[in-house]
Amino acid sequence: MADLVPAFEPPRIPVRGGGTFPVRRIHCVGRNFADHAREMGARAPASRESRGRPVFFSKPADAIVLDGRVPYPPATGDLHHEVELVAAIGRDAGAGVLAPADAAGLVFGYGIGLDLTRRDLQAQAKAGGLPWDIAKGFDHSAPISELVHAADAGPLEARTLSLEVNGQPRQSSRLDRMIWSVGEILHELSQLYRLRAGDVVFMGTPAGVAALRPGDRCVARLDDLLSLDCVILPPLS
Repeated sequence: MADLVPAFEPPRIPVRGGGTFPVRRIHCVGRNFADHAREMGARAPASRESRGRPVFFSKPADAIVLDGRVPYPPATGDLHHEVELVAAIGRDAGAGVLAPADAAGLVFGYGIGLDLTRRDLQAQAKAGGLPWDIAKGFDHSAPISELVHAADAGPLEARTLSLEVNGQPRQSSRLDRMIWSVGEILHELSQLYRLRAGDVVFMGTPAGVAALRPGDRCVARLDDLLSLDCVILPPLS
C-alpha cells in the first residue's frame, strides 16, 4: 500500500571518518551536575549514595540541528543554552535491565550538543506541576556536533565540556563531575525503555546556563576533541 503522506527521513548525524548516524529517539538527562541542580533551585545530592534516581525527558528526533543555524523559537522570551555530552547508541539492547558495565558497550560514539530550553515556559510548567514538553521538545532545540567513535574519544572523565557565547565563557566542567556516568545513565534508562540503535542521550549540563538572543554565536567544545558552532537567528516569519 502506498504511503499517503511523505515518509519521514530521520536526521543523520555526520560521523568523523565517514558515514552518518540516523537518529531514532532523543533521551535527555536533567540535573546530572550538582552545580546546575543548585542553580535551578533543586537539592543536589550530598553523596553518591544519596543520588536517588535521574530525571529524564525527551525531545523529538526532528529537533536535531546539524548546520548550527537556530531560529529563535516562538512563544518565549527566555531561551537558554545547556551544553551537554551526547552518547549515541550503536546497537539494540537486549530485553531486561542493563548492568552499568555492559551498558557502556552499547555506545557507538560521542558528540556534544545544546539542550535549548524555553526557560519561562519550563518555570510555568514547574509551578503548575505540569510536564516540561513545550519547554524542551520544540523545533530546532537540539543542535549537535559530528560524532566521534567511542574508541577514539578515550576516557571521558578527565575531559572538559565548555561553552562560550560571543567569545565569553558561560559554562565549563570536567565530565567526572557528572552525578551519573554514561554507563549508569544507560542502566537507568534501560529500566524504562528498550534502548535501540539510533538512540542518542543528552547527558545533562553544568552550571552557567543563561539566556540567548538573536545574533548570539555559541561555541561548544569537549577539549580539542569536538566542537560545535551555533548562531541564533531571528524568529521565523
